[in-house]
Amino acid sequence: MQTTLAFDTATTAGAVCALASDERARRANASQVLAAIDEIVDDPRQVGRIVVGRGPGSFTSIRIGLATARSLAETLGVDLHAASTLDAFSGGMPVLDARRGEVFAPGPRVCAPDELDVDGLTLVGDGAVRYRDVFERRGATIPPDDDAAHIPDPLLLIERATAELEPLYVRQPDAKPSA
Repeated sequence: MQTTLAFDTATTAGAVCALASDERARRANASQVLAAIDEIVDDPRQVGRIVVGRGPGSFTSIRIGLATARSLAETLGVDLHAASTLDAFSGGMPVLDARRGEVFAPGPRVCAPDELDVDGLTLVGDGAVRYRDVFERRGATIPPDDDAAHIPDPLLLIERATAELEPLYVRQPDAKPSA
């Protein structure tokens, strides 16, 4: 029986992965995504498709996820699809920690937390947790820090997957070519 393997590495949640059968694994660091995959994939021949989160999120973590997905898909000879990491959340509007005092939000866009109009909304994701005080003062509701709603759900990526495989970078890179 062939199944879909889905994973995301773009957020501070680290590496999260799942099979369409709802077997799940998680590691604290994006670089440990293969260990998480090994935990749930007994036989690589059972994987018929791979879906990966393409960001926004940490530049390095996005690259780790996409490179791993491309390598696995090529090695296994299976189709590869992707979805925005923002699509891996339910239960509220995803707000991801973009570091530098900013968040990633639907659009996708990057902005300061106090620039989002969040009055009356429920927010989920690591950015919602990090900037809880700002968002709650602005009228948002945020589930408890340990609520699973703050961790990307790779099964949601499967539902929203497309053929678009380019990384979703919302912010301009810090590195500039030397003159």
